[in-house]
Amino acid sequence: MTEELNHSRWRPLGDTGVHFWLVQRMAKTCGVNTAQAAREGDIVEQEWVDMVQRCRSCQWVNGCERWLDRTDIDSSATPPADCLNADLLHLLSKRQNDGTE
Repeated sequence: MTEELNHSRWRPLGDTGVHFWLVQRMAKTCGVNTAQAAREGDIVEQEWVDMVQRCRSCQWVNGCERWLDRTDIDSSATPPADCLNADLLHLLSKRQNDGTE
C-alpha cells in the first residue's frame, strides 16, 4: 500500500434520514416541489436517490443548515453554490417556475 493511501481519511456518509430531509428542505426553499417533479417525470427515482447520496457525502452540512435557517422556506431562492445538488435543483426550479429548461 502506498504512503498516500495510508494517509487517506475515510469519512462515513451522513445519516440517510437526516440528509433526505435536508434535500427536501433545500428543494422547497429553492422553489422545487419534489412530488411534482417526480409526477411530471422531471426526476426519476434514481435521480432522487443520487441527490440524497450526494448530500450524505457533502462536507458542507453545517453551512447548509445555517443557510437554510437564514433563508425563508418557499422563497424560490437560488441554491447555494456549495450545495452538491445545486445544478439539479436550479434546473428543476426553472422547469417548475418558468416552464423552461
